[in-house]
Amino acid sequence: MKKSILALAILVGFSATAQIRMPAPSPTQKISQDFGMGKIEITYSRPVIKGRALLKENSELAPLGQLWRTGANAATRLYFSDNVTMGGKKLDTGSYVLYTIPGKDYWDVVINKGLNNWGTDGYKESEDVVRFKVKSSKMGAPVESFTMQVANVQAETCEIHVMWGNTAIAIPVSTNVKDRIRAQVEKALNADPVNPNTYQAAANFYYDMDKDLNKALANAQKATAANPKAFWLFLLTARIQKDLGDKVGAKANAEKCIAIATEAKNADYVRMANELIGKL
Repeated sequence: MKKSILALAILVGFSATAQIRMPAPSPTQKISQDFGMGKIEITYSRPVIKGRALLKENSELAPLGQLWRTGANAATRLYFSDNVTMGGKKLDTGSYVLYTIPGKDYWDVVINKGLNNWGTDGYKESEDVVRFKVKSSKMGAPVESFTMQVANVQAETCEIHVMWGNTAIAIPVSTNVKDRIRAQVEKALNADPVNPNTYQAAANFYYDMDKDLNKALANAQKATAANPKAFWLFLLTARIQKDLGDKVGAKANAEKCIAIATEAKNADYVRMANELIGKL
């Protein structure tokens, strides 16, 4: 009888233990960032330092000179929904594994095809897609939990930041969207008839991305003619004229922006137009 009671107690205790959920020691994080005409996704695990040696010769965490999964658990995974360039090589759309080899001043960044690798287990150099070096830097405030992020996102460039302890690296990523957008803009401008909204999109493209101020101005003027109550278009025109050195034209269009924006009760554009006039 006593043996039966003891066995039952052990069984109940085991069952209760089996149902206990604990926080993952290195929780997984998934980042999704719109970039260019696609997106970047990063899936990685976040180990915590907890007083252990980090980024040193033969250290317990991320030892110098050794291939690292760039996180914990499964190898860190990158997904690109559009073509990008890393380390001077164009990468097709799809998923890749990110490895790094930490160094004192520079890290090796390794983009690899080993999607089924657990950590560095199964790594094959023959599956490397590209390998390049980036400079490491020291941070003012230490980061306890290993952290990655997509930062400094521009139209065609961004950086994947890797941060742990007092060390950080920035992995540059680029893409080419300008040529594709230019083709779309030119096709839309050659339509018969042209949608009036096309002129605003074209002006923004030529001004912000293509840096062709003359084409930007021509399309901005067509946009204001098509929508004479669009105060934001008059401000855009004024900015282009300012950059072209036409202070008189810039002031005139900024004043038009102020008048129309005041009527529309948009204080932000009134303020921005006045700031532009102050810089002429």
